[in-house]
Amino acid sequence: MAAGHDVTAVVRNPDKITEAVRAVPADLARPDVFALAEALKDADAILSGLGPRTNAEAGVATRGTQALIEAAPEDSRLVVVSAAPMGTVRSPARPHPPRHDPGDGFFMRHLGARFAKTMFRTHYEDLATMEDAVMACPLEWTISRPPRLTDKPLTGRYRTAIDRNVRGGTSISRADVAHQMLHCVTDPITIRHTIGVAY
Repeated sequence: MAAGHDVTAVVRNPDKITEAVRAVPADLARPDVFALAEALKDADAILSGLGPRTNAEAGVATRGTQALIEAAPEDSRLVVVSAAPMGTVRSPARPHPPRHDPGDGFFMRHLGARFAKTMFRTHYEDLATMEDAVMACPLEWTISRPPRLTDKPLTGRYRTAIDRNVRGGTSISRADVAHQMLHCVTDPITIRHTIGVAY
């Protein structure tokens, strides 16, 4: 909004929105494509941070993102958040992913990624299937792949890498991920690419 954007927030609970934006209630675990299409009809860009809060919500990223794709105007931009390990997670469209991400260092290759994929298996399966849907869609898409998210404040100082993780990057704040996603909207280099982002 500070940059002059007109923002519509599609959220589970509009009461939690504290900014002066147009809030549209929607449960993207059980999405209504027609209602979403009405909410998004004038959107130039759609930024999505969908993900399950618990294992019981597994599938929300895939279902919600597929609904957003179906509801989006044909000429809109789509930027979604995924997670750093996704390049090595099996999915229906990627049954044989590489064992390591080219940006991962020694720790992530041998310990970190393996632990994360075991700990968050259900969550990652959802995100991997979501990525399949995004990559197959006709929109101009970008997938942001951050590592561990924190609640620290915006810095505007982070590193990015195209189609790979950021070497040595282990965390980033949610505020900086949002900043990076907004930058992707107007950066044509990021179209139809995954973007690693981390400090």
